[in-house]
Formats: sequence, structure tokens, C-alpha cells
Amino acid sequence: MKILYIPLDERPCNALYPIKAAQVNQDVEIISPKPELLGQKKTPGDPAALQDFVREYFAQCDCGVFSAEMLLYGGLLPSRLHHFTEADLKGYREFLEDLHADYPEKKIYFSNLIMRTPRYNSADEEPDYYEVYGERIFRYGWLKDKANREGLTPAETTEWEDLKDAIPEAVLKDYEARRAFNVAVNLLHIELVAAGVLTFLSIPQDDSAPYGYTALDQKWVYGAIAEKRLKEKIMVYPGADEVGFTLLARAFHEYRGEKPNLFVRYSSTLGPELVPLYEDRPMNESLKAHVMAAGFQLVDSIDQAEFVLAYNTPGKVMEESWDQLTGKDITYDSYRHLLTFLSEIENDLATGKKIALCDSAFANGGELELVQLLDEKRLLDHLMSYKAWNTNCNSLGSSLAALAFCTGNYDPRKVQENMLHNLFEDLFYQAIIRMTITREVLPDLGLTYFDLKEQAPKIVKLVQEQMLALAQRELRHSFSKEYTITDLAFPWNRMFEIQCEIEIGSEQCE
Repeated sequence: MKILYIPLDERPCNALYPIKAAQVNQDVEIISPKPELLGQKKTPGDPAALQDFVREYFAQCDCGVFSAEMLLYGGLLPSRLHHFTEADLKGYREFLEDLHADYPEKKIYFSNLIMRTPRYNSADEEPDYYEVYGERIFRYGWLKDKANREGLTPAETTEWEDLKDAIPEAVLKDYEARRAFNVAVNLLHIELVAAGVLTFLSIPQDDSAPYGYTALDQKWVYGAIAEKRLKEKIMVYPGADEVGFTLLARAFHEYRGEKPNLFVRYSSTLGPELVPLYEDRPMNESLKAHVMAAGFQLVDSIDQAEFVLAYNTPGKVMEESWDQLTGKDITYDSYRHLLTFLSEIENDLATGKKIALCDSAFANGGELELVQLLDEKRLLDHLMSYKAWNTNCNSLGSSLAALAFCTGNYDPRKVQENMLHNLFEDLFYQAIIRMTITREVLPDLGLTYFDLKEQAPKIVKLVQEQMLALAQRELRHSFSKEYTITDLAFPWNRMFEIQCEIEIGSEQCE
């Protein structure tokens, strides 16, 4: 099977890791653009060249998995910074319609995010004015939405009026105009699904909340989907960077004519009902959407399932991953019994089930105690996948995709390399090393979380040393084969994400 893949942006979580997950299966080949076409952070890629790339290579592929953010705007961050008008959509629409007309038998799996509204002041990924007005823009949108849906208290009404005065009119006009355009793009894609141009459309929503601009935009999108009776072909759910994983998995399943059975085990009683940080709905509702979007089918009995998702959830409240290092909330112990969860995983492995561990107990990184227990019980390197990055749905969607490709002609060595990569990046780096270096090292070097300046190589060396030390300490009984970190870098020269690649049985790079 050959898939043409256009990622959400150029970071490895979008441009590299989904491909590595898919190519665990030796029957899958991915064709994707060279990095120079994809842009760099706020500098957009080349949509015209990318569209030419699609025209050139689609003929030799069985289907396409495409991101609207890259094909239209030149990347995820450019989709939040552009000044397009609806006149700019004419050529884009014609490109998609012509592609379908030329290859009507080929399926096109598409994604287009609902634009996020961060709740903090930072212009790292947003327009410059978000550095000053970000929190207030988020709160203004929250109150605007709540006013429409439920009404405001007198105190909230006063706050809303104060925010109207505090945020410059030009800032709100710019922000809301861009959101309106992005909604129009989503509505265009819905039309193209209805016309049969696009086969399936995922509409993830990044950094969502129960109220606010994202919810206001959802209303238009949900209404159009319902009006055109397209709920089976268009799915809206929390997420973002995992969408490439999800659509590659769906394409793989549909090409094979399969809808594999999946059984889910939660680590806590309340887990399915909890609303995670950065999301707007209970974990079990997001699970249903992601399972269906990836082409799986939920079953109630373990006996019916080839695949198992072991879903590590909070006990009662979700904290950030670094909170576990200084004293996690007591409900992580009192409202969960991890040993029972581990026993269930052990039993499922003994019966030959293929298991992915979605470690969503914390936001922005994995749970050290869980991995320690898995290592002690010699279970860790028998799993098919371990994911614990950023948001719950980032981990969830990528976990499901990792399972999807562990069937038929797959390579166990590549499975273990991906496992190690995620343990190093999601647990060791995100949960432990990242915040330690940010607090204890960067200030003395004159660096910040969002800008490592010219000293990134020094921080890379420090990260690698700490990763290997943690692996030696925490992976005492797992991954007996020799492995090496072959690539380690900061793609956007900041601490938030890294590029980490690991090989088993290869010599170490300089």
C-alpha cells in the first residue's frame, strides 16, 4: 500500500513520527514532501509547490492523507497568522476538485483544525498581540459564548464590558476575522465531502475548552455536518498533532477492508468521565470519536478483541506531568489501583493480545510510577506502543494508530524502537527533564523556554546525558538489546518539543 502524505506542519510529531508508526508495517510505503517545502514555524511552506507535489505523485499512490493547514496556508502556525480572504479560496477549491476529477477512484482523507484559543499570554505560536492580550482574548471569547448559551451573572457582565474596553478594537477585529475565514474553510471542506471530492474529514480542535471561540466555531461546523447528514464522514473531536496518525490508520484499515475490534481497559473508575486539561469533553467521549476516526470498532468483551488499549487515566483530577515530581494529588492513589491495572495488562499479554498503553494520567508527559511498575513486572517491552505526549487526545490518537499497523507483515524491531522513542521523549524528557532544565539551567545561560538562541547544542547534550541516565535507572529489566539515540534536536529551538530517534543494534552517532 502506498500513501501520499501531507503533514500538518514540519515538526517531527507531524512530519516524521506518523510515518515511522505506519512503516512499522512492511506493506506500507509513505510518500511525503521534502522538508524545504514545509516551511519553518511561522514562516509558511509553499502551498503552490505542495499542490504541484500532490499532482505529481498522487497517480502512483493508492490514496492521500492531506492537511488543509499545509496545503492552503503553508503550515499550522501560518493558519493562525494569515490575512487571506474568501477570494483566496477559489484556486484551492479548484485544486481539490480537479484532483478528484483526475483520480475519482482514489480516496482522499483530509484534516482541518478548528483554530485554537490559548488561555495564556504568548506570541510564540500566535499573532504578536497575543503576548499582551492572550489571556483577555480567551476570557472574552469564553464570556461571549456563555452569554449566548446560558447568560452571564452581573459580575460576568461587568467583566465582559471591561474586557471590551481593555482589548483594542483592531486586535479583536483581526482575531475574529481570521477565525471567521477559518470557519469558512471548514464549511468549504464539508461541501466537498458532500460532493464526494473528499472521502473523509477529521476536524480536530486544539486546546479546547467548554466555552469560548472554539465552541462558537463548533456550532457552525456541527450545524453544517448535521444539515448535510455527514456525521459518518466528518468527525469533530479534541486533538491536533495526532491527526496524521489517525488518518493514516483509517486509510490503512479501509484499504485492507478491515474494522478491527478494540477493547479498552481504564486504570481508574472515574477516568472515563473526567474532562482532561486542554479539552472540552469526558475522556470516554473523545475515545469513541478517535476509535471510529481511526477505523477501529469498540467491543465490550476482551474475547472479541485482537487489540487492547490500556488507558491510564487520572483518579479524580488531572495535573501536569511535572507535578508528580513534587507531590501529586492524593487521588492518583486513592481513586486508582495501579496494581490491578498492571495485572489486567499482564493477563491480556498472556492470552496474546496486542496492547497499546495510552498514558494520559497527566497532561504533557507520562507517569513515572506506572513505567516503573511495568518494568518491575517485565511487561514494558512486550507492549506494542507507549504514548504520553502533550494532551490526552494527542496520546490517544497516536496510540490507536500505532496498534493499527501492528498486524500482518510488521517489524517487531521497529515497534520497539518507537516504544523507546516515546519513553525517552514522552516520559523522560517531557515529564522530568524539560522542566528541570527550564528551571535550573536556562536562567543561568540567559535562555528562555521559548528561545534557546545559539546554545541549543549545549542543551541537547545535557538532555541526552540525562535521558540515558534515566533509562539506566528506570528501565532496569526492559529492552535488553543495545539501543542508541541517533538524533536529538529542538525543531523550533525551544524546550516544548524535541526530535528524538532511537535505533536498536546500531552504532552511536557523533
